[in-house]
Amino acid sequence: MKLIPTALTAALLTSMATCALAASTPNLTVNGIITPAACTPNFSSNALVDYGKISRQDLSIDNRTRLRNESLDLNINCNKPVRFALIMRDNREGSAIVNSEIYYGLEFDRSGNKIGMYSLQFDPANTVVDAWPQVYRTDSTTGGQAWSTSRSSAIPIGAQSYLGFTNVAGSTAGPVAIQSLSSRVTLVTYIAPTSTLDLTDDATLDGSATLEVVYL
Repeated sequence: MKLIPTALTAALLTSMATCALAASTPNLTVNGIITPAACTPNFSSNALVDYGKISRQDLSIDNRTRLRNESLDLNINCNKPVRFALIMRDNREGSAIVNSEIYYGLEFDRSGNKIGMYSLQFDPANTVVDAWPQVYRTDSTTGGQAWSTSRSSAIPIGAQSYLGFTNVAGSTAGPVAIQSLSSRVTLVTYIAPTSTLDLTDDATLDGSATLEVVYL
């Protein structure tokens, strides 16, 4: 007789466990689109900017020192017209002397001090896209959901904001389809004050970033 209540209790516990399990198992949905479009970005000079040896006496003790600007040619060629944007990832994240999405780090000296930072400036005036008479830039801080008013002013390529291109001034419609883009971009580099650096030995500038093409 004692076996019956025990069996009923076991059955009840099993039922409760089943209900709890069903209530805590959400569905996972995976979406995506495979596109035949393909764009290939390339920098001139093998994407290398070399400042060579920089003398300590040419650097400021108490202020950041801006090095000479360097330029690279950026070419993006697509196999068909496609809407895309650019974003850049810092491979030396955490080493820039200013915490901002537009600045990328130059690594650390032997004592772990941040050596400097750089930005990559994009200028529509130095850009040719297909047969457009003029190029305008537009950017998005919402992953492409909304776009800033397109304009002709220069802007640094960011690590969190999309940079897109259009041939329409004053537009918030976002980028238009492009097959070929050529631009002269400018590297702007700053070295930290020498009072904050360990210069008992060479400090090596070792910046590295990856430019990404984001298909829209």
